[in-house]
Amino acid sequence: MLTTVAYGLHLNTFAVFELREHLQMLYINMWELLHQLEYVRPDQRTVVYEEIQHIREQIQHTIDQLLQHDHTEHPRN
Repeated sequence: MLTTVAYGLHLNTFAVFELREHLQMLYINMWELLHQLEYVRPDQRTVVYEEIQHIREQIQHTIDQLLQHDHTEHPRN
């Protein structure tokens, strides 16, 4: 029998891990959208721009959540 244990130094370790994983996925999506601008038809550009803006908002929100977790774990004096 093999037992695996993970020890987290912070209370929100798993939440932070999930947020970082989500942020990585958002960055990949953003990269793909920016790549689409190289070949998208003019009538589709507006949709791509809207999707880029949506991803930017999600990225900012995720970063804000990560910073909130950090401030919770490491409060300022």
